[in-house]
Parts: sequence; structure tokens; C-alpha cells
Amino acid sequence: MSTVSHSDWNPGAYHRFRGLRLRPAIDLLRAVGQLPEGPVIDLGCGSGAVGEALAALGRDVVGVDASPAMLAEARKAGVYTQLVESNIGDWQPRVAPALIFANASLHWLGDHAALMPKLADMLAPGGTLAVQMPHQNNAPSHRVWASLAEELFAGRVDMSRGPGVLKPAQYHHMLAPLGEMRLWETDYYQELEASDAGHPVRLFTESTYARPILEALEPDEQARLIAGFEAVMDKAYPRGRDGRVLFPFRRMFFTLVV
Repeated sequence: MSTVSHSDWNPGAYHRFRGLRLRPAIDLLRAVGQLPEGPVIDLGCGSGAVGEALAALGRDVVGVDASPAMLAEARKAGVYTQLVESNIGDWQPRVAPALIFANASLHWLGDHAALMPKLADMLAPGGTLAVQMPHQNNAPSHRVWASLAEELFAGRVDMSRGPGVLKPAQYHHMLAPLGEMRLWETDYYQELEASDAGHPVRLFTESTYARPILEALEPDEQARLIAGFEAVMDKAYPRGRDGRVLFPFRRMFFTLVV
């Protein structure tokens, strides 16, 4: 049973499910239409998984992320014109972007009512804000991390550090007046491989959603939480005879052309 250290993002743990995490990014990119002149911004680029696809647009691609470890991985891709280490909520462009592409990154930031219009205002005329965020917090895979942590270690975990999204209608009311908006959700039925390291759903979520929860605890407390979480996952997402798990995962998407 593994525990999580108090450290930067772990590219290796994140890459364990690289293919499953990349698919929504490609689906979002396919929804982007014609773009004006200007660079493409990979906002919260992480390890650069979608960099090659963005570079195929034929524009300068700027990756922005706060994690040095993830940026080091992104640099290996060799497709970014520039990589910027910055909190993505504080970042400001030097040139008005044609596309701000935020795949599974903005749910880590608060105050979306201010953030989303601010990003839209950065775009060149005719530019696109394209966003994908996990909308899974009410599912057992995510909810149980938070509820069990509070049950076992009351007051120890500050969930305001964790990811969160608004209701779809709130984004529509917020952004539709600013341009042409499209909003949709997709449930991805992901087959997770069997692993001797633990329940596949735990392995999928502990390096992302559960990261701030586990980092608030000591190693022995992490182990206790993980054991309790896995017991629930065996009921919520039962393993097949081969140890694999069918894991439904909902994601929210929207594009805004200004």
C-alpha cells in the first residue's frame, strides 16, 4: 500500500493513466473551430500530454503550469515555443491568444465567476476559450475520499484546496453573454487495468483529486485512509474476475468564441 509524500505533482503517477486522461483533451480540441491570428495557450499544461496535438494547429504554443516537475516533463515533448512557470490563475499573456486551452486544470482554482470572464477578456477577437473539467465530485470515487477523511480525521483536511466546479447553468449564465458558447458533458466508461498495488479507482484518483487530502495527513494516517477507501471502492466499483474495473467518469466541457 502506497502513501503520498508532501511534494510537487508526481508525473509518473499521473502518467499511469495517460491515455484515459488524454482522450477528453482530444475531444475538446476537436470542438475548436477556426481561429484568428495569435498563439495557443496550454493553460495548466502539466506534463505536456496534449502539446503535440496543439502544435498541429500550426501556431506558437505556450505551456503554463505551476509545477516544476510537470514542466520538466513537458519540455521533453519538444513542441512548446515557450514554457512558463506560473500559477495559472495569475498568468497574463504578452500577446492576445487565439486559443486558451484549459484541459483538467481550472477546477483547481476558485472564484470561477471572476476567472472565466477574465480569461475570455484576454482573447484576440474571434478567439476561443476551451475548457474541460472533471465533474465527478459527487461520485463515490471522489466523495468517499472527502467524507472518509472527515470521519477519520475531523478538521484535518481543508477541502477548499481541492478541485471544484459550478453547475453547468452557472457557467452558461456567466459566459453566454460574452460570445458564442457551447456546453456539454460526457460520461467516459473507462476500463481500468488490474493492479497488485491496490484498487484501480484508488490508483486513478489518488494522484489528482485525493492529492491535497492525502498531503494533509501523516504516512500512517494516509495508510489508514487508503485502506478505508479501498474497502468502499470494492463495493462501489467491483472488480471483475480479471481484476479490471469499469469506471464511469463524468467531464464537463465548454467552448466560448468571443
